[in-house]
Amino acid sequence: MLEAKDLTKRYEDGVLALDHLNLTVNDGEVFCLLGANGAGKTTTINLFFDFIPASSGQALIDGIDVADKPLDAKRRASYVSENVMLYGNFTARQNIDFFARLGGRDECSKEDYYMVLRRVGLQEKAFEQRVKTFSKGMRQKLGIAIAIIKGAPNVLLDEPTSGLDPKAGADFMELLRELRGEEKAILMCTHDIFRAKAHADRVGIMKEGRLVMVRTREELQGEDLEKLYLEYMQVEAPAA
Repeated sequence: MLEAKDLTKRYEDGVLALDHLNLTVNDGEVFCLLGANGAGKTTTINLFFDFIPASSGQALIDGIDVADKPLDAKRRASYVSENVMLYGNFTARQNIDFFARLGGRDECSKEDYYMVLRRVGLQEKAFEQRVKTFSKGMRQKLGIAIAIIKGAPNVLLDEPTSGLDPKAGADFMELLRELRGEEKAILMCTHDIFRAKAHADRVGIMKEGRLVMVRTREELQGEDLEKLYLEYMQVEAPAA
C-alpha cells in the first residue's frame, strides 16, 4: 500500500510543488494520476522514493515512512519512468541481472530472466542484444521486466506509455492488469486520459500541486473524463 499524508514539497525558490497531498493506493489497485506538466505528479513519485526530501507530511510504503527508513521502503517498491535508465552496452539480460542483484535478488538464473523477458513481450532475439540498439517500446518492456523481477509489492510509474505505439501501449496496460491481479499497489502518473479511464480502479486529477478530484471507475461510467479534466484545468476547484 502507498500512502501520502499531508505530503508537501516547497522548493528553495519558493515554488510550492505539492500542497498537502492525501492519497492512498491499496493493494490490488491501479490508481492513475492525471495532471498538466508541473502539476506535482513527478514530485509525488520522487517523494515516495526519497529522491528529494519532503517539506512536511509523510510518504509511506507498506506503512514504512520513507524519510525514516528509506532503504527498507525502497525494497518494497519498483519504479518505471518515462525514459528508463539502462546500460546501453549491456544486453537485456545483463541489465536485468544487474538491477536484480542491486535489489537483493542474487539467486536468479538466466532462465528466470528469460521467463520475465518473455512475459513482458520482448522478442527472444533481443534477450542477448545490446540495449543501445533498442526502440523506446523495447526499453519500456525491459524496464517493466526489471520492476517485475524485483518482486516488490508496490509499483510506481511515471508516464510509462509516452511515445509507445498503440500495440506496445496496449501490451503494457495488459501487464499492469496482471500485476494488479497479483495484488500489487500501482500508482501511474500519466497524460493518457483514455487509458486511465479504461484501466484504472480510481483516477485522480492534480492541479498546481493539489489533488482536486478523485473518482472511482464506477463513478466515471458515462462521464466524459476528457471534458471533466479540462473543466478542472480551467477553474479553481476545491481539494478532493
